[in-house]
Amino acid sequence: MEWLKPAIDYGIIGFLIILSIIAIAIAIERHLFFKKLRIEEFSDKKALELELTKKLHIIATIGSNAPYIGLLGTVLGIMLTFYSMGKEGFMDTGKIMIGLALALKATAAGLLVAIPSVALYNFLLRRAKVIMIQWEIRNGRERV
Repeated sequence: MEWLKPAIDYGIIGFLIILSIIAIAIAIERHLFFKKLRIEEFSDKKALELELTKKLHIIATIGSNAPYIGLLGTVLGIMLTFYSMGKEGFMDTGKIMIGLALALKATAAGLLVAIPSVALYNFLLRRAKVIMIQWEIRNGRERV
């Protein structure tokens, strides 16, 4: 069971850091794409919509699953604390509290990834909808 501590610290939290970097990188790429987009180049509404929403699902997936990944780290950390308590028989309450506090850091990391990811997704989705409406106004009617 001792392998759980590095698995939580480096595995779960490391994975969450990687997911955070991916979400931010995609958000930056999409924001830059939106800035340089020329809606007059699109004659078809569906083609424009496909280009605008490309990769947004990845940010949404990261935002919705990061808390669960963090929770997994917390559950594993609590399991490790209980295992240590059972193995040692008697344990100082300070050690127990430290073990539980360290376990909760995985949930905190999951939330630190999820909250900005969901916010970025909502911001980018709103921007995509605004561009779609601008296209519809520019073209005078909805083309399907």
